[in-house]
Amino acid sequence: MTSKNLQDSPARYAFPRLTYRVWKVWRRDFDVFTKTITVNFFPSLLEPILYLLAFGLGLGGYISTVLGEPYLVFISPGLVAIAIMNGAFFECTFGSFVRMYFQKTFDAIVATPVSVEEVVAGELVWGATRATINATIVLAVIGVVSLTFKPLILSPLFLLVIPLAFFGGLMFSAIAMCFTAAAPNIDFFNYPSFLFLTPMFFLCGTFFPISVTFPKVAQGIALAILPLTQVVNISRSLVSGKVEPILGLSTPAVLAISIVWIIAVTIFFFILSINLMKKRLTS
Repeated sequence: MTSKNLQDSPARYAFPRLTYRVWKVWRRDFDVFTKTITVNFFPSLLEPILYLLAFGLGLGGYISTVLGEPYLVFISPGLVAIAIMNGAFFECTFGSFVRMYFQKTFDAIVATPVSVEEVVAGELVWGATRATINATIVLAVIGVVSLTFKPLILSPLFLLVIPLAFFGGLMFSAIAMCFTAAAPNIDFFNYPSFLFLTPMFFLCGTFFPISVTFPKVAQGIALAILPLTQVVNISRSLVSGKVEPILGLSTPAVLAISIVWIIAVTIFFFILSINLMKKRLTS
């Protein structure tokens, strides 16, 4: 067994050894993205517009205020958070599986000096980048609406949504890659899509406040377990300047919990996903 094979051996789980070659993998995915920019750009642009029309204007016409702010203002940060989740998760499930299984891109890259760990890490960083691109598009749409129709951005810190999108996207990318490591076929992703993403889409404070809708037990579950809740909390604070008082906690407490939660979960799943994928690709 060569030294490279020993490095990629699935026998043990350890902190991944990464080099600058991670960015080579990221650059490959970025180049492919730019060549198909029209296909990738317009869905990301139209989705927030449809949500704003359907929920913000349609449903919002029957709801005056939520937590003391107009309904359109309330859901805008949630749309940013959804873009972060979907951009990262689908890129590192369906996208990564296609590159790994059908296109054999991973095999081709590993034939170079790039290690398996670096391939997977590059995929995770690219998933975070896709989340950032999607969130930036949504934020731009919200900004245009704010300038032309109704103010939706009420906080001067709204540009911090962009770094939030990257780190939140890295978290969802790492979680998604764990599903990819276990996926026997591409149809497998129907399970996490409908059993993991869809519940969060509706139950993490995106379209209605969980602090006044759910009992405290359900609020605790949403805050302690569901990743999107944390991204929604921080996004709402950066866009509208408010944070939902989950479990009656103060704004600093909710934000502190969300930030620490994202950091801890991202580190855990980043390491776990790379090791699981290394085990799959080298076994």
